[in-house]
Amino acid sequence: MNWKTFRAMLARDAHVARRNFIPMVLQTMLQPMLFTFVFGQVMTRSGMMASSYKMILLPGIMAVSMVMTGIMGVAMPLIGEFQFTREIEDRLLAPIKIEWLAVEKVVAGMVQSLASGAVVVPAAWLVLGNVELSFANAWMFAVIVMLVALLSAAGGLTLGCSVGQTQVGLLFSLVLAPMIMFGCAYYPWSSLASYPILQKLVLVNPLVYASEGLRGTLVPDVPHISVAVVIAALAAMDVALVLLGLKQFRGKAMS
Repeated sequence: MNWKTFRAMLARDAHVARRNFIPMVLQTMLQPMLFTFVFGQVMTRSGMMASSYKMILLPGIMAVSMVMTGIMGVAMPLIGEFQFTREIEDRLLAPIKIEWLAVEKVVAGMVQSLASGAVVVPAAWLVLGNVELSFANAWMFAVIVMLVALLSAAGGLTLGCSVGQTQVGLLFSLVLAPMIMFGCAYYPWSSLASYPILQKLVLVNPLVYASEGLRGTLVPDVPHISVAVVIAALAAMDVALVLLGLKQFRGKAMS
């Protein structure tokens, strides 16, 4: 592979991401931060919710922000490049295999996802106030963060190569919105025990494992799915999404 070409394309995407970082962060963080303020401050201070809810909420907010930033950071540019600007045609002429163009998109999306997580944690922590986070299992936390970043970028690659320009609205209403609401970001998976069928169905949602994994490493005293199970599930989903995304990208590029 031509590493110089790969680095050049990555540098270009990094430049574009830096230029659009603030609008992108506002777009992906606005809803989670509003939810953080309303449920983490208003509802807890009024006594309508226990103050311990803050510990459940913060890891979920991080998961939502990372997953949504990676998906949007990869999917939306791809939709534009394939169907509006046709900019992808210039990249396909580069001295590099088609699959590596997709890999570069995934790496760029992972960087954006990690940056979003690094921004939202201190922001949410400041909004919520006194939330004790544990970094005793720092290596597990690092592994899960990387798996979540890859999940979001690979998911963005798959969606960006699968959704048509007339289906962007459906992407939000039929895919992303249900993913967030049933992703156990704002409540632990164990709280769905009263709805056994739903509790099992949501296990197909990747955001469930992102939320529960971050919850299990940052606030281990809160009920959560086993970290080992989370790592295995995220790894399997990452592999599946990467392979599917590469296939979709190649098919889109060759059509």
